[in-house]
Amino acid sequence: MFKEIRNRYIRYTVIVICGIILLICMVELNFLWLFGYSPTSQDISKPIQSVASEVYTADGVLIGRYFEEDRSPVAYDSISPNVVNALVATEDIRFFKHHGVDYWAVFSSLVSTAQGERRGGSTITQQLAKNLYRTRYNQSVGLLDHIPGIRIVVIKLKEWLTAYKLESKYNKEDILTMYLNTVSFSNNAYGIKTVAKRYFNKEAKDLTAAESAVLIGMLKGTTLYNPIRNPERSLERRNVVLDQMHKAGFLSKDEHQLARAAGLGLYMGEVEEPGKADSYLRAAVERWLATWCEENGYDMYVDGLKIYTTIDSRVQRHAEEAVAEQLKPLQRRLENAWQGDVPWRDSEGNVIEGFLESLAERTAYYRQLDTKYKGNKDSIFYYLNQPKSMNVFTWDGPKEVQYSSMDSLAHYAMMLNAGLMTMDPYNGEIKAWVGGINHQYYQYDHVFQAKRQAGSTFKPFAYLAALEAGMSPCDKYVDQFVRITYAENGEEKVWEPKNADWVFSGREMSLRWAMGRSVNSITAQITEEVGWDKVVDAAQRCGITSPLASVPSVSLGSNDVSVFEMVNAYATFMNNGKRVEPILVSKIVDFNGKTVATFNTTAERAISEEVAWLMGYMLRGTMEEPEGTSQGLWEWDLWKENNQIGGKTGTSSDYVDGWYMGLTKDLVTGVWIGCDERSIHFKNSQTGEGSRTALPVFGKFMEKIYHDDSLAYEYGPFPEPGVPINRKYNCPSPRIIRPDTTLIDSIVPLQLPDTPVQIPLDIGEIKQQLQITIPTPEKKSGSDEQK
Repeated sequence: MFKEIRNRYIRYTVIVICGIILLICMVELNFLWLFGYSPTSQDISKPIQSVASEVYTADGVLIGRYFEEDRSPVAYDSISPNVVNALVATEDIRFFKHHGVDYWAVFSSLVSTAQGERRGGSTITQQLAKNLYRTRYNQSVGLLDHIPGIRIVVIKLKEWLTAYKLESKYNKEDILTMYLNTVSFSNNAYGIKTVAKRYFNKEAKDLTAAESAVLIGMLKGTTLYNPIRNPERSLERRNVVLDQMHKAGFLSKDEHQLARAAGLGLYMGEVEEPGKADSYLRAAVERWLATWCEENGYDMYVDGLKIYTTIDSRVQRHAEEAVAEQLKPLQRRLENAWQGDVPWRDSEGNVIEGFLESLAERTAYYRQLDTKYKGNKDSIFYYLNQPKSMNVFTWDGPKEVQYSSMDSLAHYAMMLNAGLMTMDPYNGEIKAWVGGINHQYYQYDHVFQAKRQAGSTFKPFAYLAALEAGMSPCDKYVDQFVRITYAENGEEKVWEPKNADWVFSGREMSLRWAMGRSVNSITAQITEEVGWDKVVDAAQRCGITSPLASVPSVSLGSNDVSVFEMVNAYATFMNNGKRVEPILVSKIVDFNGKTVATFNTTAERAISEEVAWLMGYMLRGTMEEPEGTSQGLWEWDLWKENNQIGGKTGTSSDYVDGWYMGLTKDLVTGVWIGCDERSIHFKNSQTGEGSRTALPVFGKFMEKIYHDDSLAYEYGPFPEPGVPINRKYNCPSPRIIRPDTTLIDSIVPLQLPDTPVQIPLDIGEIKQQLQITIPTPEKKSGSDEQK
C-alpha cells in the first residue's frame, strides 16, 4: 500500500503517522497486555479522586469525616488568584497556550538533561493525569513496563494521551481546580483547602502571594521544603516562586519586594477542620457502614460520600452535657470514697495483688519492652515505673503531670465512664449516642461494644413473662424469704436472693408495686413460677441479642448486655409490642449528589399490644407507686402538663454498674455508669446505686430536652391503649405508715402555697396556713405518750 506513494518523503510521513496511530490504538487497547490499562473516556468524565466522606446529623451538622487522604475539594472561585499565579509561574508558564503537552518544554527538558541539568517538562495537565490515575499505573502495568528504559516511554506516552483527553473534556479553569484539589502536600494533606487550613488557618481564597508561594513551593519537594520541618529551605524556595511570579508579570515590583520581606507567617493554632476528629459517633457510623460499603462496592475513605445519620445534633449535645455534668461530681465522689485506700478489690473486699501489673501487660509499650529485654521483668518494670511528662484526662481539662506508665494506668483505671443512647421507639431512629467520656483517651464504645451486668433493669422481662403467662399488674405476692433449688450442668444448686436493703418486709404487694420498688424476692418468685427460660425468651424477643444464661438469677440482671440492646428491648414496650431495628444512618449520597441508599427500620411483632401497654403502665410504677425507685426524678423540671415517665434503675453486685432505663411518650433512653475495670467501684448504696449515678444523667438530659424550644419533644402522658385491656391493672397501692411517724402519704406529695409562708409557732396557725389536717396526738399514760 505504501509503495503506491511514489514520493518517498510523503511515504515516510504517512508511515510515521500510521505507526503513531497504530501505537496509540495498541496503547489504548492494551494490545497483548503490553502497555497496561489506560483511562477510558468514562474515566475522564468521572475523574478518580480520593475524596473524604462526610458524616452529618439529621439536621445537617458535620460531625465526622473518613479519609485515607485528607482532601476537601473546593471550586475555582474559592481559590485565591495568588495560588493560581504561583502555580502557573512555577510549574507551567505556557499552561494557557498548550493543549495538554508542551513540546517546547519537552525539547528544553531533553536539552537540559543532556547538558547535565535535570529539568522536568511535564505540564500541569500531565501532572493532573498522574495524580488522578496513578493507582491504575501501579496496579495495571503492562509487560513492557518491566523492561528498563521502555517503562518510562510507555508511562509518558499514556500520560500524554490522558492529558489530551483531559484538555478535550475540561477547560483550563477546571483543570487547575482538579489539580489543586488532588495534589499532595505531604503529611496526609491533599488539596489546597486542607493545606491552607493546616499551615495558615485560612480558607484557600484568602491566601496572600507570600503564603501561596510557600505552599506551591512545597510541590518541588514536600519534605525538603516543608515549612515546619525545614523553615529556612521553605523560605528560600518561597522566594524563588515569588521571583517567578514577578518575572511572569503576576506581581508588581513593590508587591514582589514586600512579599519577599515577609516571614513565613505560619499559624498552626486551629488547623483541624470541623468534624475531622475521631468521636464515638463517627466510629459507630464507621462500624455501621462497613458491611454496606463492602456489599455495594463503595469505599467510605475515598469515594466522597455524604452520610446522613439519624442523630439530632441538639439532642446529642444535651446528652453529652448531661453526662459531663453528672460524671464530674461522681468522679470526685468515687475518689473521696477511696482516698488513702487501694480501690481495686475482689468481691470479698481484699486488695487484688498484681492488678496494675496485669493491666500493664495488655499495653503495646509493655510488649515492646518485653521484646527488647527478652522477658526480663525487672528491666521491663524499671522503665514502666520511670516518671515522664504527659498529659492525662481530667474533668478540669487535660493536665500535664509527671507520671510513670504505672501511674497513668492507675489514673485511667480509676476514671468512671459512661454510655448513653436515646432512640425513637416508633421508627428506630437513634437520636443520641454517647459512647464514653472522651474518645481520645477511651476509644472503647460503652453503648455498643461494652457489655455489663444489667442489674434490676433486667427485671421488667420477668414481669413481661408473668403478664404473658396470664397474670395482671394487680396480682399480689408477699415480700418474703425465697429459696430456689435448680440444676445447672447436672449439678444441684441453691439460690437465696436478698433484697437490696437485706430486709424482707412481709408485706403483700401487687406486681406493679413490687416492680416499682424493685423487690428482689417477689421478682424471684414470679421467675420461679413462670420459668426462667420464659424470661430469657421474653428478653430475646424484645431485642436482647447477647447470650443469656438461663438460671433463676437471670431476672436480677446477672448476664452482661449492652446499652444498645437494652434501649432496643425497652423500645418494644412503647411501640405497641413491635420490635424495631435501630438505625443510625438514614441515607447516603454519592459524590455527584445522587442518593444511593436509604435506610428504614424493620418492625416485627414481639409481644401483644395489650401486654406492651401494660408494661408501659408497670414501668410508670417506679414513679407512681409508694417508694418507687425512680422518684429521684422529682428533682428535675419534668412534671408539667400531666407528663408521664416510666423507668427502671439497676445496680449490679458491689455497686459496680449503675443503670437507668427511661421512657417518655417520645423517646427511650439508656444510661450506664461505671469503671471499665469491674474491681473498682463505689463502696455503698448511698453513692453507688443506679438511682444515684445513672438516674441523674437521665433527669438532667430530659430536662434539657424539654427546655429546648427548638425541639419538638413536649411534656405529656403516655399514649392511651389502642386495644381493650382485658385484665385488671388500676389497683391503688396502700399508703405507707412508718412506725416513727404519725402519717405519711407517699402517693400524693405535699402541696405548699405558691407564696412564702411565715411559719408560726402555734400548731393551730400551722394547720390554718398549710390547709391540712394534723391529727391531735392521743395522750396515753406515763412515758407511753405518743409524740
